[in-house]
Amino acid sequence: MATKHDQILKYIEGLPIGDRISVRSIAKNLGVSEGTAYRAIKDAENIGLVSTIQRVGTIRIERKLKKHIEKLTFGEVVRIIEGDVLGGSAGLDKVLNKFVIGAMTEKAMTRYITPGSLMIVGNRQGVQKLALENGAAVLITGGFDTENEIAELADELEMPVLRTTYDTFTVATMINRALSDQLIKKDIMLVSDIYTTLEKTNYLFSTNTIADYQKLSEKTHHSRFPVVNKSLRLVGIVTAKDVLGKSETLTMDKVMTKDPIVVKKKMSVASVSHQMIWDGLEVMPVVEDDLSLVGFVSRQDVMKAMQLVQRQPQIADTISDQISGEVMPIEEVSKSDEPQFKFSVTPQMVNSVGTISFGVLSEIISNVTQRTMITNQRRNVLIEQMSLHYLRLIQLESELDIRPRVLEIGRRSAKLDIEVYLENALVAKAIVVCQVMERT
Repeated sequence: MATKHDQILKYIEGLPIGDRISVRSIAKNLGVSEGTAYRAIKDAENIGLVSTIQRVGTIRIERKLKKHIEKLTFGEVVRIIEGDVLGGSAGLDKVLNKFVIGAMTEKAMTRYITPGSLMIVGNRQGVQKLALENGAAVLITGGFDTENEIAELADELEMPVLRTTYDTFTVATMINRALSDQLIKKDIMLVSDIYTTLEKTNYLFSTNTIADYQKLSEKTHHSRFPVVNKSLRLVGIVTAKDVLGKSETLTMDKVMTKDPIVVKKKMSVASVSHQMIWDGLEVMPVVEDDLSLVGFVSRQDVMKAMQLVQRQPQIADTISDQISGEVMPIEEVSKSDEPQFKFSVTPQMVNSVGTISFGVLSEIISNVTQRTMITNQRRNVLIEQMSLHYLRLIQLESELDIRPRVLEIGRRSAKLDIEVYLENALVAKAIVVCQVMERT
């Protein structure tokens, strides 16, 4: 018989996508306690059935399978090219580091074949054998088969021989795109890249007293600490405000803030910075799915990471990078004025009717906002809201003039007015509200 927990998960899975979910409604509809409903909803969030969105609540979402390629193996290549394995299946877990196109003589290509590479070739058995003997896998294009000798050699060396019906150019493009996507994902900084590990984290047990808190605070010169139970699972967080004026004999479970906002190692630094700004947090505990404490991340860590990301060169371009690269500053503007920018509408930036895509225009406004704030010594900025009005159609090959103006700027937020001109006529206008993350 299914447990109440399983019944709740099954009930949630049967709800329409987009439905709001609350602990109270689940408890009422299924006749369970609110504690049981809360634990089931948290579990549903961990497995991707629901998502909690700031200022919206918990909603039923479409469950997505994880598609990230942590490292590009030959097995992953088989999936990408929709191919099959002719031999050497024991080597499918090996990692691809580069590919070589076999379009030259065997003698000439020897210098390019390295262990771990992938030789893309047609029905040239000599090249296939040469690649395997030099530690490379083989991808045969055009749907050709191979000889038993080659398949047996692949099994012996545990290097795969793959086959696809696609031509050489197509599979090279597909693999190159996968490698590029992998590099982009590596460039996205995650909490796991910057957090302070558990060994270096100062924390308190729920049975510790306020006197213990004060000793730890004096020793570390910090005032915020995660609180854990005997299994090192996070149960709360305690700050100086929580203990102020209270008896030193009170334990942490009596004074701590329960159910604190937490982060996980796979979350991006950008999303964490947004949360910190919105809720005014200085530190956030880092936990596993079962709420085991693994460390913490501070506002200072996040700021340093964001500044590093802005300075590092891009290895692979995203669509955002491609658009941003076309936004050019206008040098003639007086230093006393706001910066101005120009943008040329290329064929890649338009929709099916030949006018600039609304998404491209939004990205231009976003990029101009970031660069304008940098000139105002505000590097750590996240766009919170954008009200964009597309006043006139912007055609292919238009030369745009973008004129930003800062309306308000403070420690936590800023508001900008950005106008887009074509031949001195106003064609688009945006009001942008952004969050500013500064040292405290």
